[in-house]
Amino acid sequence: MDIDKQLGRVFADALLEILSVTAGFYHTVLSDERDNDFDEMTGFMQLKGKKIGMFFVSAKEADVKVLCSCMTGIPQDELTREDVEDSLCEIMNMTAGNAKLRLGNSEYVYELTPPVLISGTNMAISTKKRTHVISRKVGNDEMIIKIKVVY
Repeated sequence: MDIDKQLGRVFADALLEILSVTAGFYHTVLSDERDNDFDEMTGFMQLKGKKIGMFFVSAKEADVKVLCSCMTGIPQDELTREDVEDSLCEIMNMTAGNAKLRLGNSEYVYELTPPVLISGTNMAISTKKRTHVISRKVGNDEMIIKIKVVY
C-alpha cells in the first residue's frame, strides 16, 4: 500500500473514532477523490516533524453546529459562533492527536501545532504540482466532513 493511502487511512480512521466517541456519530469514508473545494468552515494546522505538512478539516457550518451540539449538549439554537468555531478546532486537535499516536515512530510523526480556522464561501486551496495531497470525505446521511493532508 502506498504512503498516500496509508496516511489517508490513518487520518480518516482517527476522525471516525473522534466523531463516534465525542459526538456519537458513526460515519464511513465516502471517497478519496482529490478536489480543492472547501466548505464554509475550514480549519488547518501545520504538521511539524521530519516531514513538514498541513492538515485540513472542512465542513458546512450547519454540520459543525450539529457536532457541536452533540459534543456539548447545548441546543443548536443556543450555540454562539465561538462555540461552533471552538468545536471544529477541537475536532482537529483530537483527530491530529489520535493520528499522531497511530503513526507511532514512523517518519511521518509530527508535533501538534495550534489550529487556525477560516470561514467564508467559495474557498479553494491550491498546492504545487509535486506536493502530495491526500483527501478523504467522511460522512453519513446527516453530514459530510472533508479532510486533507498535504506534504
